[in-house]
Amino acid sequence: MARKYHLQIYRHTVSPQHGAEWVDIDSLDIHPYFLEALADLGFIEIKDKKLRQKQVSRINKIQRLRQSLGVNLPGACIIVDLLDRLEELENEIEHMRRR
Repeated sequence: MARKYHLQIYRHTVSPQHGAEWVDIDSLDIHPYFLEALADLGFIEIKDKKLRQKQVSRINKIQRLRQSLGVNLPGACIIVDLLDRLEELENEIEHMRRR
């Protein structure tokens, strides 16, 4: 019997507050070695033990892909990059329709 997998895509809008663009990695419930692996892959940028708020949501997407579908880390990074590009294109199409 073939297994069926379902991918749920959550779209969250984070409105950064003044000065809250960068997040201290120690305040996150994410293992530091996992963050280092993502930085080594070039997926996130860690600067002075901080990363951008937008990257936190990307990391959460990666964790969901790995936990729910068993996708390996490089594959999850590629999927999230493609989802982000798709979202940008959808926003661009919507903007063009409004003209």
